[in-house]
Amino acid sequence: MDSSKPAKTVKDVVGAAAEKVADALTPDVPGAPGSAPPTVEEPTTPHGPLPAKQEQGAPQTRTPTGAVTGAPATANGQQGAYLTTSQGARLRDTDHSLKAGPRGPLLMQDHHFREKITHFDHERIPERVVHARGAGAHGVFTGYGTAEAVTRAGFLKKGKETEVFVRFSTVLGSRGSADTVRDTRGFATKFYTDEGTFDLVANNMPVFFIQDAIKFPDIIHAAKPHPDREIPQAQSAHDTFWDFVSLHTEAQHHTMWNMSDRGIPRSYRTMEGFGVHTFRLVDAAGATVLAKFHWKPKLGVHSLTWEEAQLLGGVDPDFHRRDLYDAIEAGAYPEWELGIQVFPDTPEETFAGIDLLDPTKIVPEELAPVQAVGRLTLNRTPRNFFAETEQVAFHLGHLPPGIDVTNDPLLQGRLFSYVDTQLTRLGGPNFSQIPINRPHADVNDMLRDGFHQQAVHAGVAPYRPNSLDGGNPFPAGDAEGAFVDVPVTVAQATKVRANPVSFDDHFSQVRLFWLSMSPVEKEHIVRAYTFELGKCYHQAIKERQLQCLANIDPVLCQQVATGLGLPAPEPTVPLADVAPSPALSQVGREWPSDGRMVGIVVDPDSDLDGVDQVRRAVFAAGMVPLLIAPHGGTVGGTPVQRTFATARSVEFDALLLAGAPAPAPDAIPARDAKAGAAASATVDPRVLLMVQECWRHAKAIGAWGAGADVLGQAGVTGTPGVVAGDSAAEVLTEVQRLMATHRVWQRFPASIA
Repeated sequence: MDSSKPAKTVKDVVGAAAEKVADALTPDVPGAPGSAPPTVEEPTTPHGPLPAKQEQGAPQTRTPTGAVTGAPATANGQQGAYLTTSQGARLRDTDHSLKAGPRGPLLMQDHHFREKITHFDHERIPERVVHARGAGAHGVFTGYGTAEAVTRAGFLKKGKETEVFVRFSTVLGSRGSADTVRDTRGFATKFYTDEGTFDLVANNMPVFFIQDAIKFPDIIHAAKPHPDREIPQAQSAHDTFWDFVSLHTEAQHHTMWNMSDRGIPRSYRTMEGFGVHTFRLVDAAGATVLAKFHWKPKLGVHSLTWEEAQLLGGVDPDFHRRDLYDAIEAGAYPEWELGIQVFPDTPEETFAGIDLLDPTKIVPEELAPVQAVGRLTLNRTPRNFFAETEQVAFHLGHLPPGIDVTNDPLLQGRLFSYVDTQLTRLGGPNFSQIPINRPHADVNDMLRDGFHQQAVHAGVAPYRPNSLDGGNPFPAGDAEGAFVDVPVTVAQATKVRANPVSFDDHFSQVRLFWLSMSPVEKEHIVRAYTFELGKCYHQAIKERQLQCLANIDPVLCQQVATGLGLPAPEPTVPLADVAPSPALSQVGREWPSDGRMVGIVVDPDSDLDGVDQVRRAVFAAGMVPLLIAPHGGTVGGTPVQRTFATARSVEFDALLLAGAPAPAPDAIPARDAKAGAAASATVDPRVLLMVQECWRHAKAIGAWGAGADVLGQAGVTGTPGVVAGDSAAEVLTEVQRLMATHRVWQRFPASIA
């Protein structure tokens, strides 16, 4: 990924747009729920199912044993024009139960009612214990060939394209929780390689709370809602979480990542991914190296502000899911580069003094650069959320030849846990035969029967050796690309329940992370700790966590202690002498603005020619313009996407003002509480609220013509990142330049160095 590649300049785009015919159409704003517009009246002419939307995809139509059927993707969808039972019998009525007379009791013989209600009663399968709230998308991975020196994995060969399905998720909340909570995010990728499925089950943070999988129930029980009241939902700002992490100090590193801006990503598209564990790579000659996997987003790593996250939890709890699907529909396909950090495979399994088997530690990129090995592009949304996103099943043991596991004790435990989980969630051992999980490679196993067996196995000898089936299936060797369990020597040792001594350092890397942050990011970390600990009931837990912070950094501890009204304790261990890692900071670079949302405030008296020019330019630059007007419908013939009543600043990455709209008829507090923000203003108070929120959230704001008057009434004129100009094109050029850094942090000088 080339983050230095300049975005299209708006002046060039505007010039190109001017050469188009005057009535040329711009792309549609994403979000239409169906593939065809509905009619006002109920349709009555029978016809087949409507086609899928252009951006939607579906699992390949393969047999349970991996063979390509050649059938179109629609073969797995509904067929025909008429309503039927699950057995294909056409129905004349599905609105009335079969009764003994119009007012009589229901009859037990009503097979259609029983089928319909029984299936409804069982529509929900058990949700995931963790990562329940998720969103998925289809895509393609293209290998660069740069990994061939260290692994024989075929999907990484130069130019090799592999279909993928990716599921993003939060960890703590239920399926119905909000997207924008402070939490770790999952980034699980299923590679349908022709050598077998590879599941890279990653997080958006490179470390985890625990070093051994036996502690996983403990951290999840501590972080989940309290068992007596089932609150709070999808957040860590409560006593049990902080009780655990302040006592189990190996959790402090992951906790610091959670308290940083990484805990509230701007979108899945601007989220980094990490394989967390160290894996072993095997080349064609059998030589091995150790490696860590990284996903680097094309758009850079960006986050929400804390206020934005809180607002979105009410205004749009599906914000991340909507952003992902709208971007794909708009053609702003999310992209990441897959990279690897490579280390010598030594008996000590360490690098630069860092234990590579400790999942609470990172290797700074300055010590081991991330080498790009391929590109992931997500270009299709699910056709059916349940069939694909809910039923997709990942497992760290799904490995292709050329990639193997290590003795990381957290990884070793996950190798058992993931299969065990699928047995309950997906009803038995045949979950790999669900269409989204089917491999894109030949399957000839000796596994038989069980719940939901969909393969129709031939032969009579599912065992080896056999002669009745002619010896089939036969073992494969190196020449046939068989998977290799690397013959690592296991040292003679006593059976113990213990960790190596190198796992005992719980603070040095947390301090490294803190010292690597920019001043504004440090301010956000202080605020997060202060807020979360402030929600705890017990004073002892707050004091215990402050002691952990004192062992990380005295400035951090003092700032949080001040916010809690408690004294800052002295460190109980020597402060680690570590060098900062600039790669850990999200601030200080520039990134493309592809797929960003630009709000444009208009009214009938606005500069509508300038609005049309800007709207076309925004589309052409790969972004999405959303017109915000006093009412729905159109303004000057251009469709309106948001009204002052329905819009909120958190939807937009930047805000443009083409006019100074007077208060609309519905700008009264009795009808819209947002209208009470500045009831005496000459500009609609909801517009002023949007401007002030965007300003507080460090977003770029631009205005031309009468729009500049709004900046004055909002009190933001002349502040950093606020642009006023004479022409729409000039204003948009400067706003897009500001958007490259995601936020205008200069607006709020930090008090921490």
